[in-house]
Amino acid sequence: MPLPAVPRTAAVAALVAAALAAGLLTGSATAATQHATTSVDSTTGVHIHDIQGTTRISPLVGQQVADVPGIVTGVRGYGSSRGFWFQDPHADDNPATSEGVFVFTGAGSTPSVTVGDEVRVSGTVSEFVPGGTASGNQSLTQLSRPSVTVVSSGNPLPAPVAISAWSVPSAYAPAGDPAAGGSVNALPLKPRSFALDYYESLEGSNVSIGTSPVVGATAFSELWVTVKPWEVRTARGGALYGSYASQNGGRLKVQSLVPVAQQPFPDANVGDVLTGRSEGPLDFNQYGGYTLTARTLGTVVDRGLERERTRPQRSGELAVATYNVENLDPSDPQETFDALGRAVVTNLASPDILALEEIQDNSGAKNDGTVSAEQTVEKFISAIAAAGGPSYQWRSVAPKNNEDGGEPGGNIRQVFLFNPDRVSFTDRPGGDATTPTGVVRERGRAALTLSPGRIDPANSAWEASRKPLAGEFSFRGRPVFVIANHFGSKGGDEALTSHRQPPNRISEVKRVQQAQSVNAFVKDILKADRRADVLVVGDINDFEFSATTKALTADGALRAAITSLPRSERYSYVFQGNSQVLDQILTSPSIDDFSYDSVHINAEFTDQNSDHDPQVLRFRP
Repeated sequence: MPLPAVPRTAAVAALVAAALAAGLLTGSATAATQHATTSVDSTTGVHIHDIQGTTRISPLVGQQVADVPGIVTGVRGYGSSRGFWFQDPHADDNPATSEGVFVFTGAGSTPSVTVGDEVRVSGTVSEFVPGGTASGNQSLTQLSRPSVTVVSSGNPLPAPVAISAWSVPSAYAPAGDPAAGGSVNALPLKPRSFALDYYESLEGSNVSIGTSPVVGATAFSELWVTVKPWEVRTARGGALYGSYASQNGGRLKVQSLVPVAQQPFPDANVGDVLTGRSEGPLDFNQYGGYTLTARTLGTVVDRGLERERTRPQRSGELAVATYNVENLDPSDPQETFDALGRAVVTNLASPDILALEEIQDNSGAKNDGTVSAEQTVEKFISAIAAAGGPSYQWRSVAPKNNEDGGEPGGNIRQVFLFNPDRVSFTDRPGGDATTPTGVVRERGRAALTLSPGRIDPANSAWEASRKPLAGEFSFRGRPVFVIANHFGSKGGDEALTSHRQPPNRISEVKRVQQAQSVNAFVKDILKADRRADVLVVGDINDFEFSATTKALTADGALRAAITSLPRSERYSYVFQGNSQVLDQILTSPSIDDFSYDSVHINAEFTDQNSDHDPQVLRFRP
């Protein structure tokens, strides 16, 4: 039906769209709602599709509406965003307008409706931004401060819209409007052209999916599936994020409306299958965007994904590995240390050199000024030995208290473990948190002035971030330089579902600066000895195609070794259903013949010892 005449509706919508794009509206996970301050009279005769409109921002935002009709399709009676969804069973003929909407009843309230109730709802039309406007998230159109009248109960629900490989467009999102800061908020929805527009046109509606592969393991009582099984698959059944234009629009997060106390959420690994039909309202939330909140959840079928094991190094090969062990500290259960120790021995085949990231100090997250990590490392080394591994020795440089980012009080740092039966460490004393190591030429070869030592720690690129740890090793009489890294996180970057398209990646600026610092140091080594064997390893926190990696490899100083793998095997982390590269090993030009392995033991599994997969490179110095 046509939209009733409402004073200043277009002006209000334009005002709110501009305010959202400029970051003038706010929202949080617990905030009630956000709405325009323009006051108008209550509007009657409005249907849900009139509220949703044909853009991401409701044309009625900030207005009171009365007696909006519909059928309740889902109730969320737990958490901070309690309320219910209802839907008009009499759809209009416009595919851009959703027929469903969420009614926010309050953070502590229990909605007094049940699925199948026919209701009339009065309230304020609002646009809520999960995570606040600084997050860059799209807003969720909803009704707040509602008054609800139940007309009847036990009604049939509107038939769900089937989300499938054929209904989701291949293109992910339209380009944002430059005049609105790159926002797509004010653009007319084109659900037949763009995946994000398609999902937005169903916001709040009753939807369903059929049998779908799992591409993100169960965590926090949710999992990720794809409705496009053929979309850029990994070798083990995931969805590969291989470029900034490979967003994998078939991905969809799945939660359950049934509290876990009543029905535990199923455990699933990547490669498993969510079979049957899952049905419920389509929500938008802070972590992952569009989410199927299932009244009816399919059944997870285990496809038997197994943890990988890399092969042992051969005679004459040096095996170098990197592993982010996720804020390990002595207070972690012994079972965690034992599992990590077994992984080093069984899955990583006891590498000769192992660079660890996220080793916390002896008191863990207790913010008491402790910076030594001796207890953490020794406990880990003992667990490796108990699992049948070598008696590793270790080297590191302790950070200054609370100056390297990460969990406050945790003082995470990189640590070298090495097998003294296979490789020796060249100690050059004097390294500390603030003194930089350098490069000199000795007897025709490059040498570090401090080993272990930190690279360029006073550079502003490393402010509140982990400084690179450089170490000089000797294998069969030949020096090998290893630089262990943990670059700045992606915190602050906008999600793929951002209202800005393409999304802002503000954290990349700092990582590029960090990469330039490491690249310059590698060039110093190669200037002293162009045949030097240098490996840059660690949690780079960025993709193999990123500007960060390009800065690391600038001028041919390094090669991203993970690019030697088939594309379907290039990942070390799974985020929101996308399998992607964060952990890397990069090699200097002299290391031109090597074997590389991204050892998939964590990222694809609901039962994790870390959220990262370790990397191993073997070569003959």
